[in-house]
Amino acid sequence: MLIIGLTGSIATGKSTVSSLLSSPPYSLPIIDADHLARKVVEPGTPGYAAIVSYFGPSTPDLLLPSNPSDPASKHAPRGLNRPALGRRVFGTSEERKRDRMILNKIVHPAVRWEVYKALVYYYLHGYWAVVLDVPLLFESGMDLICGTVVVVGVSDPKVQMARLRARDAHLSAEDAENRVLSQGDVKGKVEKAEFRGVDSGRGVIVWNDGDREELEREVKGALGKIQGTSPRWWAWCLLLAPPLGVGVAAWNLAVNYGIRRRWERKEAAEKAKL
Repeated sequence: MLIIGLTGSIATGKSTVSSLLSSPPYSLPIIDADHLARKVVEPGTPGYAAIVSYFGPSTPDLLLPSNPSDPASKHAPRGLNRPALGRRVFGTSEERKRDRMILNKIVHPAVRWEVYKALVYYYLHGYWAVVLDVPLLFESGMDLICGTVVVVGVSDPKVQMARLRARDAHLSAEDAENRVLSQGDVKGKVEKAEFRGVDSGRGVIVWNDGDREELEREVKGALGKIQGTSPRWWAWCLLLAPPLGVGVAAWNLAVNYGIRRRWERKEAAEKAKL
């Protein structure tokens, strides 16, 4: 089974691409890391307890208020106030970077476990490919398990900011900028995907600077390239011959690890020239 890593920065159109891939004619299953990240911090989970323990004392509005019209809600655990938590961790100051790192250490391991369970499920059900939708795919290291990585990008950062504020009207210009900066420069993600190998299909770029019709054409082209390098019959071979599947997964992991090491050496060499 091919694991297609889908990533991009906030408001580049990644969710729209995910929606297209999950619909006919592609009908690919989607493992949405954002959805899983909400699931693992619901009231009653270890993630929820850890977040409340660390952020609660210094974030008075961390929890949503109880419903005054529902007496029972006074005794029920209150959910996380995600905008308040976002204001606490999104930004470029050292304090916000530290808090974001702590939040990631709470959430990421739990999300990874849910991802691995979902991958096993779809593999056993015979899917030729699955889309792993992760905003911080490279940053979390989950690109290592992907056979190909699709980056959804925009060429103009102003388009990205305008889309974000149109989608989330409650965000100020500063909040929007902080969220964009916190997810990294999309051009850097494009470069990493290209470094994986555009010709081999290991890295694919979907540009979303135009309207939906243009985006649909970009997605169609991307899927055509991916299917050309990893056809359906190959997925069936891996399913029917588990030892072969394990061997291919190990080989893919080794190749991706080698790509990462070469990228790190390239970055180190460029920094040394400054």
